Amino acid sequence: MAVKEGWVGRFFEDFEVGDIYRCRLGRTITETDNIQFTLITNNTNQIHFNAHYAIRTAFKKPLVNSALTLSVVAGLGVADISENGFALGWDYIKLPNPVFPGDTLYSESEVVTVRESASRPEQGIVKVRTRGVNQDGKVVIEYERSVMVWKKAHAPLQSLFPEPVKD
Repeated sequence: MAVKEGWVGRFFEDFEVGDIYRCRLGRTITETDNIQFTLITNNTNQIHFNAHYAIRTAFKKPLVNSALTLSVVAGLGVADISENGFALGWDYIKLPNPVFPGDTLYSESEVVTVRESASRPEQGIVKVRTRGVNQDGKVVIEYERSVMVWKKAHAPLQSLFPEPVKD
């Protein structure tokens, strides 16, 4: 039986300016996700984990930690954008609408620039503008970031699955 290779992400040669990648998955943020992430990251702003406090704010309920929003939306784009690379930097991050526990986030990234790397000829630099939207279509986060991406011929992702030992 032949082994069928699964999706291994995009390589530098696969990116074209203007391409838009929409992640096929959505991710619902739970109250537990929000509280755990907030406490793990030592964020002491009670608006993320204290409902009694949050009801006294303009939002009337706890907000999802913005760093969690960024992490989830960026993670949703990994398979299309950075699975074969690593982040170089973030140009900006905007949070135009709040995220609440129970919201489902989706990720859409547009390729803004594609260029060869001057210092690493086996890689190139891809800049994307990513929008995270909730289940109602409201943009909850937007950012631009640059990613160093492997050219396919040089990528370290080659035959990582170990061959099963036959007894």
